[in-house]
Amino acid sequence: MFSLEKKVVVITGAGGLLGHQHSLAAASAGADLFLLDVDLNALEVVKNDIQEKFDSSVEIFRTDITSEIEILKARDNCLSKLGGISCLINNAAVNPKMDTSSRELSRIENFEISEWDLALDVGLKGAFLCSKVFGIAMLDNSDNGVILNIASDLGVIAPNQNLYYVEGKDESNQPVKPVTYSVVKHGLIGLTRYFATYWPTKIRCNALCPGGVENGHSDEFKKRISNLIPQQRMASKEDYKGAIIFMLSDASRYMNGSIVNIDGGRSAW
Repeated sequence: MFSLEKKVVVITGAGGLLGHQHSLAAASAGADLFLLDVDLNALEVVKNDIQEKFDSSVEIFRTDITSEIEILKARDNCLSKLGGISCLINNAAVNPKMDTSSRELSRIENFEISEWDLALDVGLKGAFLCSKVFGIAMLDNSDNGVILNIASDLGVIAPNQNLYYVEGKDESNQPVKPVTYSVVKHGLIGLTRYFATYWPTKIRCNALCPGGVENGHSDEFKKRISNLIPQQRMASKEDYKGAIIFMLSDASRYMNGSIVNIDGGRSAW
């Protein structure tokens, strides 16, 4: 029921922290992988890691998912090398790191339209284009397809800007989580519900909303955010592997249009 054998899983942003983990999860369940990212070196690292641990076929393809032409080339390459497409994980996103030394540009008053355009192009336009192009290819499969959008707990709640407060800075220079992150993640939930009802008998579409993943954060930040989470900790990068396998596999075959929060309980408060 949880097997992904004979399935081909396409993952965008596969060279990133969670993209790497999603790839390992799918491979551990027997999937063959077609991995996309703009960073080819990062893709090579993920490919080598998977091939050292599993027998899955792994193909990588440098792709700018804001370009439909590039996505079409990636689709054709995937079909040529792996023979079909079973699942798509829309994982790619722009997630600017909080720099508490000087992040006044993250504030609405100073936010650059170029940053808005980039984040929405990658996180929403890219997810739409990949769902369109790879989704159409999935329709030819004998098995039902799956689109899994990686949203966030900040797709269902607002960011608590107190997490980023820096002692000694005036209010106009306090760093914040940029507006684009929430807009993209909320938008992915809308996109999920749309696609869940567009090809419902052939392709099911769901969203996973992870909480914050520990990745070199300061002790002070981890303490602040842990106080907002019932389980009293940030996620580890491995905490979502089981959910990925479940949501891609036939174990979740009646799940469609679902928004799954896995955030230690943060969005429950």
